[in-house]
Amino acid sequence: MQVTRPCVVSLRWRLDDAQGQLIDELAEPMEFLVGGDDLFAKVEASLEGQEAGFETDLALQPEEAFGDYDSGLVCFEARSLFPSDVEPGMQFEGLPEGAVTEGMAEDAVYTVTEVYPQHVVLDGNHPLAGIGLRMHLKLMDVRPATEEEIQAGSVGEPIFMVQTGAPPDEPIH
Repeated sequence: MQVTRPCVVSLRWRLDDAQGQLIDELAEPMEFLVGGDDLFAKVEASLEGQEAGFETDLALQPEEAFGDYDSGLVCFEARSLFPSDVEPGMQFEGLPEGAVTEGMAEDAVYTVTEVYPQHVVLDGNHPLAGIGLRMHLKLMDVRPATEEEIQAGSVGEPIFMVQTGAPPDEPIH
């Protein structure tokens, strides 16, 4: 079967940054909906019309992947709004209750980048925002999408989403 929208593809890949440093390797095949929300547009375009066994190397500019880095998504909030064990790398869904920064997305995931005695620095950018990526992609299988997958726009949880079901004020480890 050829890749046509909508369908489900089973993929393996290796994802590196522009300097060749490994970011992610999907050694076991994973399914994604082509024509939904699972894959970057450039990845879908490279798969269009292909069959199982197809391999390719792609270079993704930041705007074709996780977007450009936006310094407007960085803010400072009072240290007292966070758990006592807050540390760089922790992630929170939304800003903590009592936050004073205006105009920040309530549903974004914020990563703690620095902790100071009086404040904490939060970054709402995806961890890979602003980074050019290289992807070696192998198409393992193609199948028709189910009606449920088409309606959902996805086979499951997007692999690159920084997302959890944690309540807004609890850290995501």
